[in-house]
This record gives sequence, C-alpha cells and structure tokens, in this order.
Amino acid sequence: MNPRPRRVLIVDDNEMNRDMLSRRLERKGYAIREAESAHCLLETIQEEPVDLVLLDVEMPGISGLDALKTLRERFAPIELPVIMVTAKDRSEDIVAALALGANDYLTKPIDFPVALARIQTQLSHKHAEEALRESEERYALAARGANDGLWDWNLVDNLIYYSPRWKSMLGCQEEEIGNRLEEWLDRIHFADRERVKNEIDAHLQGRTPHFESENRVQHKDGSFRWMLSRGLAVRDASGKASRMAGSQTDITESKVADALTGLPNRLLFLDRLVRLIEHAKRHKDYLFAVLFLDLDGFKMVNDSLGHVIGDQLLVEVAKRLEKSLRVSDTVTRIEKLFTLARLGGDEFTILLDQVNDSNDAALVAERLMKAMEAPFALSGKKVFTSVSIGIALSGIGYDKAEDMLRDADTAMYRAKALGKARYEVFDLEMRASVVARLQLETDLRDALERGELRNFYQPIVCLKSGTITGFEALLRWQHPTRGLLQPIEFIPVAEETGMIRELGWWNLRQACRQIAVWNASRNGQSPLTMSVNLSVKQFLQPNLVAAISKLLFETAISPEILKLEITESTVMADPAAAVEMLSQIKSLGIQLSIDDFGTGYSSLSYLHRFPLDTLKIDGSFTKTIHQEGESAEIVRTILPMANSLRLNVVAEGVETAEQLAVLRQLQCEYAQGYYFSKPVSAEDAEALLKTRPKW
Repeated sequence: MNPRPRRVLIVDDNEMNRDMLSRRLERKGYAIREAESAHCLLETIQEEPVDLVLLDVEMPGISGLDALKTLRERFAPIELPVIMVTAKDRSEDIVAALALGANDYLTKPIDFPVALARIQTQLSHKHAEEALRESEERYALAARGANDGLWDWNLVDNLIYYSPRWKSMLGCQEEEIGNRLEEWLDRIHFADRERVKNEIDAHLQGRTPHFESENRVQHKDGSFRWMLSRGLAVRDASGKASRMAGSQTDITESKVADALTGLPNRLLFLDRLVRLIEHAKRHKDYLFAVLFLDLDGFKMVNDSLGHVIGDQLLVEVAKRLEKSLRVSDTVTRIEKLFTLARLGGDEFTILLDQVNDSNDAALVAERLMKAMEAPFALSGKKVFTSVSIGIALSGIGYDKAEDMLRDADTAMYRAKALGKARYEVFDLEMRASVVARLQLETDLRDALERGELRNFYQPIVCLKSGTITGFEALLRWQHPTRGLLQPIEFIPVAEETGMIRELGWWNLRQACRQIAVWNASRNGQSPLTMSVNLSVKQFLQPNLVAAISKLLFETAISPEILKLEITESTVMADPAAAVEMLSQIKSLGIQLSIDDFGTGYSSLSYLHRFPLDTLKIDGSFTKTIHQEGESAEIVRTILPMANSLRLNVVAEGVETAEQLAVLRQLQCEYAQGYYFSKPVSAEDAEALLKTRPKW
C-alpha cells in the first residue's frame, strides 16, 4: 500500500503566491490546502489535520507571528512543523518567529528548490519522530505479550538481563537464574557452544548485520531444547558495541516437523539418511535410494492463484505422495520412520530403503508421477501440476548425507532441463558435468582480472546505400585452455551468478572506447554508431543512468552514436518501471533498441509507450524469409507499423543475397548478418572499414 501524500497548508493573503506554490508542490506529490488568512487557523487544523504549515508573517488582521503563537499553545514543533515566510530584509521577523517556536523560515521571493528542501527536511524529522514513538510503543506491547524470552546484555558491566519468560522456557523460576552471561552460555550444548560464541563475536565486531543462531540449550529436566536466538548490538559514535539485546524462541517442534504438511523436515530426513549411509558402509550389498522431487510450475500457481492456494496444493501433494507409496516403502510420520519429507518450498524427498537396483527406484518414480496426473481440487479451482524427480543410489558410495542429497538434486535439475515431468538417475558423468560447470564459473570470475574478455564487432549496413553505418559489440571469452568461447557457452552462467553485470559494463565500456577511436579517424565521413546489449540485471541497477552518463563523459563520445539494445522480456516484466528507466536513459541523448523483436511478446501494440528508436527483427524470421513466405508477411506487418511509430528497423541474421533482396524490396532500412561479415575483432573491423565495402 502506498503511503498517503503529505499534507501542507499554505497560509498567505496573496492569491498569486498561494497558487504558484500550490501548483509546484502538488507536482511533487504533496496534498495542498490553502488559507487566505490566519483567522480560525487552529480550529481549521484541528478539524482537518495537516503535516506542515507554510505561514506568511505579514498578513492583515491576525499576523503570522500571532497565529504561530496560537499554534504552539496546541502543537509542539515536532507535532506540527511551521515554516515562516517573510520579506528578505525583515530579519527581526525571523528572530521573533524562531523564538516563538517556528521550525524554519523562507524569504521572498521564494526559491522553490530551497523551499522544497526545507519542507522535506522538516517532514523527515516529523516522520522519524513518529516512527520512533510507534516503535517504542510496539516494543513495549511486544515485550508484555511476547511468547519469546527476551535478554538485554550491558557490555560495559558485562551483566545480562533475562526476562521471566526466558527463564521459564528452560524450566527455571525467576530466582534460579542470575544476571551473568555464563547463565546462558554454560547451558548451550557443548557441540554448539563455540559456534554460538563465534557468532556473537562476529556481530559485536561488525562482521554480520545481526546475531542469529540455532542451538541446543539444556532444560532444567536435563533434556536439550532447540532455541533460535536473535540479537542486535547498539553502537556508540565510534561504532563500538555498548549493548546487545534480543530474543530466544523455542523451535524444537519446527526442528523435527514441517509446519505446513506435518511431514518430517530436512533435519530429520538427513538424520535418517546419515544412519542409512553408516549402515551401508558395514553391509556392502545393502542398497537404498534418495528421490528428490520438485513440483513443475509451482511458482505460476503461487503467482496466479495466491500463496493460500499454493500452500493447499503442497498439503494435497504430500498426502498424494504418501498414499501412492507402497507399504514396503515405509512412509510414516515423525514418531516412527521418516522416509518422506518436505525440505521446503515445493521440494520433497523420499528415502527408499532396501531397494534391489535402480529399477525399483524408477518404478516408484513412475508411480509418483502418474499420481500427479489427476487435477487437485483447491477452493473450487482445478489445479494441475507434475513433478520432476532426481534419483541418487547409495551404490555410488557416499560418506556424507549432504552429498547424496545434492546428487539427487542435480539429477532432478537434469530432469527439468530435459522437459520436466520425468525422472533422471544420477551418475558420475552427471557429476562431471556439474563439476565442469562450477569450474567454468570459477574461471569466469577470474576472466575480467586476467584480461581474457574480448569484444567482437559485427557491421550494421544501410540497405539504401549499401554501406556500413555502425557496429554491434558482441562479447567473447578467450579462455586460457578452451580457446575462444561464444556467448552461449558462458553468458547463461554469468546471468545465473550475477556476473553478467560486470561483464556487461566491461562490454559497454570497451565498445564506447572503440567507437571513439574509429570516429576520430573518419575524416569528414558520417560518424558510426555502436550498438551494445544491456542485460536485465544491468537494466535493474538503480545507478544505471548515472553510470552511463559518467561513461559518456569518460570516453568523450556523443550520446546519439550509442545504441543500447534491450530485449522485449526486459521491458515487459514491469512496463511502468521500464518506461521511467528508458525515459531517463533517453534523456541522455542515447538511442534505444528492442532486440530480437518477435520472439517474446510479438506485439507492436505496446511499443508506443516506450521511447524507442529501433526494432531489431530476430534472425529466425530473416533466415526463412521468402517472397511469399510467412516470415515475409510478419516483416511486412512490422515495417509499416514501425514506420508509423517513427522507429527504424534492423533485420538480423542476413546470410544470403536472396534474403537481402527481399528485405530491400520490403524497404527495410538496416541489416546485419554473416552475408556482410561475421563478428570480428576490432583490428579486423578496422581493416574492413578501410576497404569501404558496398553491398
């Protein structure tokens, strides 16, 4: 829910002053009320409260100073900020107003940016004070009604306060626990104690934003309870912690069961798996399997039908899985054997004990997939889902439960990649593939530092003149052992890991530097343009426009020669936000292109909303274009509509003279593709320019 606009009351007998200030403040999102005099001002504000008053000093009848005095009898400065407005040469009015409790002042003629800054400052102070007061009230209520135990540690005296609830959670009376830190730490299980101390120390040293730890604490009856301890340090001006306070929550029940489905959770599943692995080490012929299940399309259910329906689906899936497993699969509840578990989200695991071979696990997987075929009836709606299943067999040889679960997870992702609603059995080749991908990720992280990235450039040709008018900068990776890698071999990894931002900025920076060099030697010819792809993650960066502006300044290139290419999916994920961001980029003078047009939303209907310059028709249309073909009809549709929107069009993927002829006949303006040149190094592109080719 959006916060309500801040309400400002302007009190001024000059209608022109009121009107001018009102209009400008309203454009900044403020709700404005006006009054032409201070008569009954207090009553007016009490009937319809405001957040701030702009009060003119010189007014007929009741002066602004008299009105201020009346307001301060009812409202403190922090409750109702008042900014006085006076003539520039009336310093005595300013002194009097401040003495009567004015928060600030403005002089006429009003400098609007200054006025806006002072209004925002006063409202920020007011908001902060309100938030603090509400926070203190909430804390007091929470402390009285909390089911958690509270603690407050004075680091100067090294004494700690434990609330009565904190003590009772451990079965102790008020007087049975003192105020020393050891009363807590000595009760922590010896296996967890050192870790908890390190976690506390890490937060006190400022290495973590907060303290949070799950550990076992001994109850008075001798048993251990799982506790979640949270805390936050209070620091002085130098950053040194002087106090630390927090809470203790008993999470024993949640540590052994999934709250939503009632199935065993990850902790108990791993505990059972550890025991089976140890058993298998002692009995060489003993075989068992782990099945890792993930629902297909669960996010779509949540997004379209809501989380309540999503939770209902998970509960019903758990029931159906449990019912579908044969009795010898030993699927039971927590108090017995916990073979079926929910790990979290839409992930389930099944431990199949004493299987003969992989066929047994495969048969179970097939039965579970078949059980998912029937729709689920949830709140009057039919919901369909399927499962992708990964299988890991103990015969591979495992020492750690986490490794076996990881391999089953890997096999599940392979099943999803191969089409979903299927199962895959993990093997060593699959592991090698995962290891290779991890190595690629590691190498990619070092590629920038080692200077292994390369920009290749593909010319963009004007079909009317047949000459090169610009280039597109395309990223390559000169891998130290694998040679020159194409984007398809490393860009997906970069996108998954977030490294695409660093790679994208490197690509953009190098492209700007290169086009600056080429245009400097054009000798009176028209400047070349440079097209560069902008990734989704780059587009979402809050400092994007400032960073681009800085780059333009550093490379000293004219903004209009730079074309940033963005995919349809990038702008359509949040059209309103995209319009705002594109408009800011456009304000720099940069040209904007929609890349691979036709492969995503395939619609021109939304394009008028975005400040675009160019459409790039995807190469899949160009490759199959024929005089009477379907692709030609699509291009025929795109071109006139693009013209009506004043967008120029670039056809990608031109490989033959026939394709070029059709595009020219359709009056397409620009094209690129292997027919003209494959992407080449900067040196080869420069050599190509010197030949002044014409197609």
